[in-house]
Amino acid sequence: MTETILTRPAPAADVGPLDERFWDLVEARFRRLVEANPQMATYVGIHSHDDRLPDGSRDAVVGEIDAERAHLAAVEALDESALSPSIRFERELEVHSIRRALFDLDVHRVWERRGTAMDTIGDGLFLIFARDFAPLPERLASMTARLEAVPTFLAESRSRLAGTPVRLWQELEAQASDDMPGLFSEIVASGEGALAETDLRRLRAAAESASAAVADYGAWIRSTLPDATGDWALGRERFDELVGLRAFDELDTDAILAIGEEQLRLNREGRARTAREIDPSVDEATVVDRIKSDHPATFAEALEEYRTATARARAHLVEHGIVTVPDDERLEIVPTPEYLRNVIPFAAYFEAPKFDQHPSGIYVVTSSVGDDPNAMREHNRSSMSNTSVHEAYPGHHLQLSVAGRHPSLVRLTIDAPEFVEGWGMYSEQMMREQGFDDGPAFWLNVYTDAIWRACRIILDIRMHRGELSVGDATRFLVEQTSFEEANARAEVDRYTYTPTYQLSYLLGKVLLLQLREDERKRLGDSFDLRTFHDTLLRNGSLPLRFHRRLLAEAAAGATWATTVPATAAGGLV
Repeated sequence: MTETILTRPAPAADVGPLDERFWDLVEARFRRLVEANPQMATYVGIHSHDDRLPDGSRDAVVGEIDAERAHLAAVEALDESALSPSIRFERELEVHSIRRALFDLDVHRVWERRGTAMDTIGDGLFLIFARDFAPLPERLASMTARLEAVPTFLAESRSRLAGTPVRLWQELEAQASDDMPGLFSEIVASGEGALAETDLRRLRAAAESASAAVADYGAWIRSTLPDATGDWALGRERFDELVGLRAFDELDTDAILAIGEEQLRLNREGRARTAREIDPSVDEATVVDRIKSDHPATFAEALEEYRTATARARAHLVEHGIVTVPDDERLEIVPTPEYLRNVIPFAAYFEAPKFDQHPSGIYVVTSSVGDDPNAMREHNRSSMSNTSVHEAYPGHHLQLSVAGRHPSLVRLTIDAPEFVEGWGMYSEQMMREQGFDDGPAFWLNVYTDAIWRACRIILDIRMHRGELSVGDATRFLVEQTSFEEANARAEVDRYTYTPTYQLSYLLGKVLLLQLREDERKRLGDSFDLRTFHDTLLRNGSLPLRFHRRLLAEAAAGATWATTVPATAAGGLV
């Protein structure tokens, strides 16, 4: 593999004496991250580490915590007066990002109480398998090497477990270990006819060895269950601390919970009103049942309809000038791999890797959870339209494809789901407002999905405050959304180890709608929806507080806040 040239913005016109020092620190951290986390390197399109898995040991995580703390201290030590305005902004973003990462690593410490090896192995293989950045034999060689590394990685990963593991989390990891050999078999099957016999034998041997190691690991995970705990909640104090670190436009936990409860009420009213519009002679539940019954006969047919809905949404954006769609973006729609189906009950998106020569996003759709016979009801036609808007156009795929073009590595690594997920949810409503699939059946699904995300706000907060059990939360979600129970349970299971992520969806939408209204009032007749959207997308996946600041700086005439500087070459990795 060739070396990757890292990117950094071109020097500012009012360059500060410490600007380059800041970028040197950022690039040093990025190199450390991709060296320590080869699957992250693959994710962003750096393929020099595709033949490796990370050090799975506890010592590796402790070392990462120490390195992050040292980086934070070095960035905070930079004299602000020696930085240009644009770099002061980037520095604040970096500080925000590292503090968030350190909370996860050193305060929440899920990695001590939950086996996560299957995620690392599965993602590390799937992202090479599913993307066509290189000829298949070349990618199979990398996957073979990663399969050969599985036994060592799994042996190392056992040292991470400390104290009392969480029973639910270990059960999820055990289930993932049962499913993982299916991915190995798919990889081996793809090598038949593509590899020379010697290479194919090596691949088969690697897959067999990896499968045996995974089986042994799964047995070990199950051996931890008798002494495991049911206590997974973050707790009120730490949850409030995390909300503060997320920078939700200064909203505290109670204010966010109130938004969730209000949004649940408003969207339930909207769904009831729309159901009456569809058929005033029957109750709402009957209307919902009819809509869920309108689905393709098979998942293979559904997958084709997802592709059709996605293509229609993209064409609508271009035809109506709603947002700029780059000519060279690419997207693939594929089934969710088995090892992920129990934590992705509906659909998800893997973003186009920034450093690939021809980046392509991956939109995965889950056929069923636990072979649920009612699973096709979740693939009803109005839901497929809404999901494709959220995941693809103008949702995650478009947003992240544009964000990845920004030259700042700070913006590549920042964690702001309230913008990423909020944009996906905002897209669902905005596209109906702009005339895409705006019939009542589609609007009913917009309301249904918003009810689901309002439930996420309520459940995220109340579960981690210790007020609701997994069973309570699952029943609440089924009652409010009409989800099939298996899908609802898979949803709730994920909430237990991702505090504040789930509330980001609808909260982000609410904040984006408020930001749009504020800009509309500020600009009056000169407000342009496409310009508003393009400005947000090109500035990257930032917390909304930072997007608001950029818009305010632009209004005040700060040119650095209105344009993306030309890319200048940084170091190699």
